[in-house]
Amino acid sequence: MSDNKSNKGQLQQLMSAGLLNCVFQPISDLQAGVVFAHEALIRGPKDTNFHNPDKLFKLAEEEGLILEFELHCLHQALNQWGQFPEPGRLFVNLSANALLQASSIHGSASLVNLIRSYGVLPRMLILEITEHERTSDMDRFRKEAHYLNSEGISLALDDFGDGRSSLKLWSEIKPAFVKIDKYFTKELGSRTENLQMVHALKCIAEVFGTQLVAEGIESGNDLRILRDLQLAYGQGYLLGYPTSVPARTITAESAKILKDKQIAVLPHLQQNARPNILRGLKVIKARAVSPDAPNSEVESLFQACPDLHAVAVVEDERPIAMINRDQFMSQYATMYFRELNGRRPCKKFANYSPRLIELNEDVDNLLGILTSEDQRYLIEGFIVTDNGRYVGLGTGEQLVRAVTEARIEAARHANPLTSLPGNIPISLHIQRLLNNGTEFVACYIDLNHFKPFNDHYGYWRGDEMIRLAAQTCLRYCDPCCDFVGHVGGDDFVILFQSADWQPRCERIIDDFAVKALTLFDEIARLAGGIEAEDRHGVVRFFPCTTLSVGAVLVKPNEFEKVEQVANAAAIAKHRAKNSSSGLYIAKREAAIPEKAAI
Repeated sequence: MSDNKSNKGQLQQLMSAGLLNCVFQPISDLQAGVVFAHEALIRGPKDTNFHNPDKLFKLAEEEGLILEFELHCLHQALNQWGQFPEPGRLFVNLSANALLQASSIHGSASLVNLIRSYGVLPRMLILEITEHERTSDMDRFRKEAHYLNSEGISLALDDFGDGRSSLKLWSEIKPAFVKIDKYFTKELGSRTENLQMVHALKCIAEVFGTQLVAEGIESGNDLRILRDLQLAYGQGYLLGYPTSVPARTITAESAKILKDKQIAVLPHLQQNARPNILRGLKVIKARAVSPDAPNSEVESLFQACPDLHAVAVVEDERPIAMINRDQFMSQYATMYFRELNGRRPCKKFANYSPRLIELNEDVDNLLGILTSEDQRYLIEGFIVTDNGRYVGLGTGEQLVRAVTEARIEAARHANPLTSLPGNIPISLHIQRLLNNGTEFVACYIDLNHFKPFNDHYGYWRGDEMIRLAAQTCLRYCDPCCDFVGHVGGDDFVILFQSADWQPRCERIIDDFAVKALTLFDEIARLAGGIEAEDRHGVVRFFPCTTLSVGAVLVKPNEFEKVEQVANAAAIAKHRAKNSSSGLYIAKREAAIPEKAAI
């Protein structure tokens, strides 16, 4: 156990006196909008510093009681949970080392019986594996995980993405759940890199048959985005605070968001000129060996580099095979292996079908690695080449990170003038609205008399006018529910879900009309316009540039295809150009024959 000094510590006193208790925070089913499970969270006495769990863990480290503290928390969580009538599923935090110690103390079968003794059904328990301390006995941990699964107890990985989590561990223990660290689930509407990371993890989870739990959900927009991304479960203060008695329902606010028809506006993912070329892949500059190098040389290399996961076998600068550290060292540790095979060529123990990745590999090809059934490349790593020549090694985690960063880079490039999403993301968003049965308003926006202005003042000032239109549209739209896109040239689209969309349109028209005057010279402002050639080369007078907005109210199931919505909005835009107010709202009766005629 611990020495006398540790036994007299504050944490030991709290545990001995029974002053530590659990509270339970709900984990919600993001698709059904109901409570799926609860997580047990340890707390000390109220109105003391020990009520904070971080303080308790710090005490445990200081007093050398980490494993004792974790097992105490497990017993406390099971004891309290077993006293509630039909409470449902329970997530309990436990490190791999603590799990192995509990198994050593009670035995694997006795551990399951211990859980039942508290009135908790094994199939209702999810052991949430934390990685505060990594186990040194992975083989034993893997066997223990397999046994627990056979008894109905599920495993989860906690805080994936916090820096300690491991793709290798995910692959080896095949957890039923992986909890995404709250860093990656915040501000998803504005932090494209977070959204991409969630996408990447979702892709990997589908391969391994794992359900994801998004942690730290605190904003309605993040919750809506996670729901729209089809994530299974979520946890956070918006869904429910930790309480001493398990909650039967999630909060009214979160339930309303999960059930409404409004969809989230996702950051657009338009691509640049060479969007799929992978750059910035972190390469491990590791020494390679020749096919005839003795096994003793490979063993020495692994011993000198404890973090090296593999060694490349290279011939004439070109990699031909790879030796996996775990497999090789396991063989080398067997009896008489060193004596019998130490001087023999290492090629016998090499994998002659390693994954080779070029520095300029296409990202779409790499995504195939992440989604393929054969996941050994994620687990064992790969060899990086430059024009076929050996450069170094890479790991599965580095691959996920590099692919994510490459896609983030592509997402930064949209319309080169306004940075707004173009035709493809506009169409995708309309399709999402139609598929979801969401009521929305499609607005097609066009600049009046823009060509004469552009011809008269030149493309530079013309670009300023287009940027002004984009900025004005964005200013009066709600970024959480209204989508602004740039079709091209001086044409824009707004897909409104805001209930007050009409006054927003009116403000866009009025504000633009005032600000656009600043781009004309004083003579033109006083005259109310400019003299310029029309499309037929005839010089005539054109008023100062304004905006026209054609709006179509789209009811659920009224349109089936994106093209139908686009055509109806385009017709409304043409009619808006003849409207004195600059705003034309298509009547539903008029929209129906237009739809049928498409």
